[in-house]
Amino acid sequence: MTADETRPPLPPFTEEAAREKVRKAEDAWNTRDAKRVSLAYTPDSVWRNRSEFLVGRPDIEKFLTRKWAREFGYRLIKELWAFRDNRIAVRFAYEYRDENDQWFRAYGNENWEFAPNGLMARRIASINDLAIAEKNRLFHWPRGETGRRPDDHASLSDLGL
Repeated sequence: MTADETRPPLPPFTEEAAREKVRKAEDAWNTRDAKRVSLAYTPDSVWRNRSEFLVGRPDIEKFLTRKWAREFGYRLIKELWAFRDNRIAVRFAYEYRDENDQWFRAYGNENWEFAPNGLMARRIASINDLAIAEKNRLFHWPRGETGRRPDDHASLSDLGL
């Protein structure tokens, strides 16, 4: 994707457009395709993810490749928290297991800032992991080719998260 391409919906966001942007991001992340996901960000996008600071698509792609190589069974749900102009705040949770078959649920918040073409220019994420028993998992849907959460699957609010 070049800088002159767009990724709708574009800012300034309406509530409907912000919800669409959040779902598109969730869908992309659930593919666990680091290259595909990195293309949603500006070439010079700046991230803070936990204690890591990344700049640019190559850093983002490397980070995501590393992340998903150690997070098995990854399933993510994002939910719109707030929006204004070219910014969206999201809360999310995802479940995964590690190489020792220990399941985790990661809870977090993200602040997103978008360029006029709809690419994300800045992402600030705060995330906490909680070890859970497999029987306490809440995110159950077939991975399939896309990993997309079915439309009828419960949201974070529906699940009481």
